[in-house]
Amino acid sequence: MDYASRLPNPETEELPRELSELGRQIAVLNATRRHEELQVAYDQVVDSVKRRRRILNLVQEALSQLRLDIKYLMFDLEVTRSERDELRQRLESND
Repeated sequence: MDYASRLPNPETEELPRELSELGRQIAVLNATRRHEELQVAYDQVVDSVKRRRRILNLVQEALSQLRLDIKYLMFDLEVTRSERDELRQRLESND
């Protein structure tokens, strides 16, 4: 089943303020070997933050769906029990 997400799109969310500020500071450094190494490390951290946010959103969405499924199952169980009890009563009254 394909459900539309009720959660914000992780792709459109901004990075944490501190991480954005670090990126701006790295961008203004002189083009040295250190700058390149810092930029690579920064890019890896940004990718990691985005990946974790996507995973968290997927887990939250799965939990929401699981809660809904459990509610449906509990309702179904309740109806099944009431039907069983009703049939038992009918059988006992016929005897």
